[in-house]
Amino acid sequence: MIVGPGNKYVTEAKRQVYGKVGIDFIAGPSEVLVIADENASPSVVAADILAQSEHDYDAAGILVTTSEKFARKTAAEVLRQLAELDTAEIAAKSWDDNGRIIIADSLTEAAEIANMIAPEHLEINVKEPFALMGSLRNYGSLFIGEGSAEVFGDYVAGTNHTLPTMGAARYTGGLSVMNFLKVCTFQHITPQGAAKLAPAAETMATAEGLTAHAKAAAARMKRR
Repeated sequence: MIVGPGNKYVTEAKRQVYGKVGIDFIAGPSEVLVIADENASPSVVAADILAQSEHDYDAAGILVTTSEKFARKTAAEVLRQLAELDTAEIAAKSWDDNGRIIIADSLTEAAEIANMIAPEHLEINVKEPFALMGSLRNYGSLFIGEGSAEVFGDYVAGTNHTLPTMGAARYTGGLSVMNFLKVCTFQHITPQGAAKLAPAAETMATAEGLTAHAKAAAARMKRR
């Protein structure tokens, strides 16, 4: 198994060896989506967006909010904070190319948008964050409430930091012990059981035009 994060060269190396060895998944650029309402702090949300944007030119910072006023304040705050960053050149291009601010009619719609995007990191920065949790299902890691900064997940919170990107959170989770395990199945069917199962198997095999399959099933009926 080859697992863990890396840059685009690591990702390409994992892609090339996949099949010869196992990998966790192909990870793309870093992503954060913040669901925020008018109770959130524009400066905090802007800081979290820029924390992702400074990773590289392909990183994505997305805000989904129910308040147009909050959206405007956050956009202005992003520009203000950019001027203070040593990584401003990277963060600015990332924000210009990949950043988005989406206005939702309700928090329910905001959750639907988040589920469609399936971000690597999903922050809930609203008045009642736990009330929204049940509507969210597609994300790599969830950060609940203003205090739960995504940067804490990067460094100190203790949760897994190797997470699905580019919408892969729709069908998989982050790296875990399960990536190092495999599930094998087995079956043991008695002669009596085989005789009972054989007619159905023979019928299905015949319908598929697989004569040898049908004969292999029928052979068990003759062994009763």
